[in-house]
Amino acid sequence: MRTLTRCYKYRLHLTADQQTTLVQWAGCRRFVWNWALHCKQAHYQATGQRLSYQRLAAMLVDLKRQPKTAFLRDCHSQPLQQALMDLETAFTNFFAKRAKYPRFKTRKTTPHSMWFPQGVTVVDERTISVPKIGLLGAIIHRPLMGTAKGVTIKQDPTGAWWAVFVCHIDRPDVHPTASNPVGIDVGLESFTTLSTGEKTAPPKFYRRSQKKLARAQRKLSRAQKGSKNQLKARKRVACIHQKISNQRADWLHKHALGIVRQFDVVCIEDLNIKGLARTKLAKSFSDAALSTFMQRLQEKTEWHGRRVIKVGRFYASSKTCHHCQTKTALMLSDRIWTCSTCGMTHDRDGNAAINILHEGLRLLAVGTTESQNAAGDGVNPAKCW
Repeated sequence: MRTLTRCYKYRLHLTADQQTTLVQWAGCRRFVWNWALHCKQAHYQATGQRLSYQRLAAMLVDLKRQPKTAFLRDCHSQPLQQALMDLETAFTNFFAKRAKYPRFKTRKTTPHSMWFPQGVTVVDERTISVPKIGLLGAIIHRPLMGTAKGVTIKQDPTGAWWAVFVCHIDRPDVHPTASNPVGIDVGLESFTTLSTGEKTAPPKFYRRSQKKLARAQRKLSRAQKGSKNQLKARKRVACIHQKISNQRADWLHKHALGIVRQFDVVCIEDLNIKGLARTKLAKSFSDAALSTFMQRLQEKTEWHGRRVIKVGRFYASSKTCHHCQTKTALMLSDRIWTCSTCGMTHDRDGNAAINILHEGLRLLAVGTTESQNAAGDGVNPAKCW
């Protein structure tokens, strides 16, 4: 059996009192984060040593007993303790050079959110239970699977509240075959080009909504600062961005699922998406969300027992003839080209998809049991899942 992590996101319908309580709890969580960060900095400056999570947890108990911070007792203890754990994780990532130095949080830029490791449960199709608050209205559009390991209750920029359950689900082990493989070339002109010849155009949700978004942003910039009209205009801009995000996420989920259901081995190029997002085509690459698409492929292949093989980004898939393996110097504008050796005419993206398929199957063969080292890792640097 293999354990997979899956999230279930439910929309909450709260009363005014429940929203006020959750906002206050989110404020308490930010207060504890800032207090703990200040304590860590002061302790290091005074002693040169780090302040551990255990010490901060004991100090938090004393903090709740003080008259000026007695409001922390109204908040549930789990979000406050989780704030300390998140700060400890942030410092661990900083010292490991995986993240920047932790910063103080402000309510103007930090969204309202809190994490409950336990205690939050689904009561029925329209209700969830939260400790110290009671029953919250919700839309449970699909039942939970597996074991819930925690819940995040948060508010998005549009003002809507959500409950996100993180569940661990046991799935049977599957040994995928390579009976029906496919190679995929991703890009901007055609979002995906399969080695079978099928092409899918990019949806360009952001490009289609640019005019509407520009009008909404002009109204926001003209509104008086601090006025109710400014709040309404800001919410309108957030709603447009949220709709674009929802459209893109829905399309990527369905497109990735269609590929995974049709093929058992998916070969795709491991592109440097961050580098591409710094070029003059940054807006187009961000709108296409190629990195998110690869993540969706990874998630769905794991769930359905398939396999993804990532071909190295330096493999010359576009300029190599898949028939005779001759490399030809190409410009980015050369969409159709003819091989000088064998005379075969290629579509640039289709030829790249076929080459990615061949290279992926070669890497899959190299990654078999006979070519693994003593630690069980493949001797080839290919990323195979």
